[in-house]
Amino acid sequence: MKKLCLKILMVFLSAAILSGCKSILDVTPQSSITEQVFFKNEGDFEPNLVGIYTVMRSLANNVTYGTERGEELISASNSRFTVAWSHTLSPSSGAVNYAEWYKGIGHCNLLLDKIQGFAFSSNPDLKKKIVAETYALRAYFYFHLLRVIGDAPLMLEAIVNDNVPLLPRSPATEVMKQIKADLDAALQQLKGMSNFSATSYPSKYRFAYGSVLAMKADALLWSAKVLGSGNADLQEAVTLISDIETTGLSLNDNFGNVTGLRASSNKEVLMAAYFQRDETASGNYSKNALPFLSIIQGALNLDSIPYAVSSGNGQGAYQISPLSKSLFSNTADKRIPFTWILERQPSGPKISWITKYPGTKYSDDRVPDNDIILYRLADVYLMKAEAYAALNDVTNSVKYLDYVRARAGTGAYTGAVTKTAVEKEILDERGRELFFENKRWFDLLRFHKGGTVNVYTYVPNLAGKSTPLFWPVNSTVLANNPNIKQTDGY
Repeated sequence: MKKLCLKILMVFLSAAILSGCKSILDVTPQSSITEQVFFKNEGDFEPNLVGIYTVMRSLANNVTYGTERGEELISASNSRFTVAWSHTLSPSSGAVNYAEWYKGIGHCNLLLDKIQGFAFSSNPDLKKKIVAETYALRAYFYFHLLRVIGDAPLMLEAIVNDNVPLLPRSPATEVMKQIKADLDAALQQLKGMSNFSATSYPSKYRFAYGSVLAMKADALLWSAKVLGSGNADLQEAVTLISDIETTGLSLNDNFGNVTGLRASSNKEVLMAAYFQRDETASGNYSKNALPFLSIIQGALNLDSIPYAVSSGNGQGAYQISPLSKSLFSNTADKRIPFTWILERQPSGPKISWITKYPGTKYSDDRVPDNDIILYRLADVYLMKAEAYAALNDVTNSVKYLDYVRARAGTGAYTGAVTKTAVEKEILDERGRELFFENKRWFDLLRFHKGGTVNVYTYVPNLAGKSTPLFWPVNSTVLANNPNIKQTDGY
């Protein structure tokens, strides 16, 4: 295990902070790297922090964990799914080697440790901002990992030498406790800044007060419904979202602007992962959904389909599933054109191509470079509706559900006003509103644990199987650490 941990931690420290920038790790040993080479002055912390966001972006751009195990996608012209989609996970196939999460966590731990030695006397607000964002990032990594494998090792100390602890998996409840503590610490630092403003989003690509509140509300819903923490967390989620509502956000009038506008100018977005053409080798995950020209040639509605000319920019691998399409039972739903389009060939209908993240059409080709949204106001409204419903406050739950339905043009909710019916409608509304935003599997788990839906009968690829709902850890991890136990059920 020590060999494995050292290997992982060397990755933490050797990853380049930014493309084209100097690596943190240029020489060994580690103590020389971290203390004598990189963190030499106060100006070193900001670029280090920016680098940690690239790890967050990598996780946000991976649909294996948030999307594939749900019901949203089926193959289009080819298949690029992992065994997560087929629910044939095992310790030797599709199992998690959590190096990427702990790379981010390791960077956060190191920054939090080293920044204490610098006063930032000329700009104390900058130190508070950096510390706040670092706590938020560490919370993000742990919250993401918690939803993937459940119990997880809690590594909170900076590693500055060869003495790497062989950590067991901490109970999910303890991991959640740390997530909440980190988010509270982030909020405290932000509110302690002399120029603090709750309505300030200095960058939609970095954590600010509103987006930290959103992540905490998200975590509280998971805590209450999956980990059984109770109504106090649900009530706190309601309170936090009420605070978010005062931060100056509003829904886009046109649903097409949800992903069509950059986060930096998008009045609905709280937080997004930044993408720019040619900045990353393969763009964002919508590359797998964009068709390329040769496979849709001859379509009668070719000009209405967002496609790439080159298969290097569009893979044509995903289409919306019949089950997800069936959620859009109201044909007046304004979101449909910005969710999928049915390819019409002379021989008849063919593939339902996803239009949620259409990329940008340049003079030479279309490129999958939309910002990937982490949190936006409609998502937060539906979180509040979910929290209210779980508290059996159906009236307020429907109120927030209808905020989202109004923009979609589907009218006010007219179904049964029971807790069970409203919770199912919220799950369905999230399936419509947030389709292909890399949240569906986590939503399904939350509502499954809350008793709204049985994923073993709802998700087609899970029907008839007994695959555990959390991922197995990689057999290599187990072989190298006697303190790590396999995920239950594998």
